[in-house]
Amino acid sequence: MELLTPGIGLIFWMTIIFLIVLLILGKWGWPVLIKGMKKREEDIRNSLNAAEKAREEMKKLKTDNESLLLEAKKERDELLKDAKKVKEQIIEQAKEQANLEADKIIVQARENIQAEKRQAMEELKNQISLFSIEIAEKILKNELSDKQKSEKIISEELENIKFK
Repeated sequence: MELLTPGIGLIFWMTIIFLIVLLILGKWGWPVLIKGMKKREEDIRNSLNAAEKAREEMKKLKTDNESLLLEAKKERDELLKDAKKVKEQIIEQAKEQANLEADKIIVQARENIQAEKRQAMEELKNQISLFSIEIAEKILKNELSDKQKSEKIISEELENIKFK
């Protein structure tokens, strides 16, 4: 039963040892433990504050990114719209220029055709004149033996041809 009821000397020495341990812990142990706990608490608080700041900054960056993205989309849309306008203007100018060139080519072709037609008519007239002269000469040679009379007829006929 000694274990259940300790002696007075044992309680006395246990109390003194307990007070000494309590004094040593109070003087050197607990302040270090409390200081470490406060430091750890401060570190945790600082970490939580830093995490909160980081979260807020991330939200701000996210909103900034979204606004930048929207702005970039608007700029892209404007650039595409401007590019489409420029493309349409270039196509319209090319059509107008092609029409002008086609008109010039048509006018030039008509002029060439008219010039060639006049030239062909002149050549035809010259050929007909030459053939007529040759035919008339042959006919007149056969009919007229007089050279003066035949030259007179030829010159009269040439005058008639030139006036037509």
